[in-house]
Amino acid sequence: MNMVEKTGRTVEDAITEALIELGATSDEVEIEVIDKGPTGFFSLFSNRQAKVKVSKKTCLEDVAMSFLTNVFREMNLVVKIDVKIDEKKNMNIDLSGENMGVLIGKRGQTLDSLQYLVSLVVNKESDHYVRIKLDTEEYRERRKKTLESLAVNLANKVKKTSKKFTLEPMNPYERRIIHSTLQNNKFVSTHSEGEEPYRKVVIMPNKKN
Repeated sequence: MNMVEKTGRTVEDAITEALIELGATSDEVEIEVIDKGPTGFFSLFSNRQAKVKVSKKTCLEDVAMSFLTNVFREMNLVVKIDVKIDEKKNMNIDLSGENMGVLIGKRGQTLDSLQYLVSLVVNKESDHYVRIKLDTEEYRERRKKTLESLAVNLANKVKKTSKKFTLEPMNPYERRIIHSTLQNNKFVSTHSEGEEPYRKVVIMPNKKN
């Protein structure tokens, strides 16, 4: 049960009854006062009562959990799902279990697709934008280190050959890692070319060096 309508001698009494039935606290619900009931002197002689509609707020963690549980059920995968919202209101989802490589996919493409779908589902239910980070077996951090190392090695190659190098298509997150890693490198510069999902990072030699 996510919504009830209750009456009471006062609005506060009606709300209390609703919270008891929903098994919720006041910060977990939205309250709509339908009828304040009689007030003042005439309240002593009236049988009219206050009326409220109380609804449980949508729990975004439950939304994400339910969606992923259904997806993994269809995939015949047993996956432990840990959902947390940090102090910046970002949602961090960690997946664990056997065969997590299936969820990562080639260069993280399956994981990225799942993250995108979860973001659509969660933000449809949210009144503010929630950034989703979906990870398993610390893949994101391992991939970040791999890309940082790749960026440095390619920058050295560009510096030595004075020829630009174009990387394979990457998603926006991975392109930002390349740009960020080389932003203070005085020998090269970077920019992105192409249209999504085939947008690529280009590493260019700085002619003045």
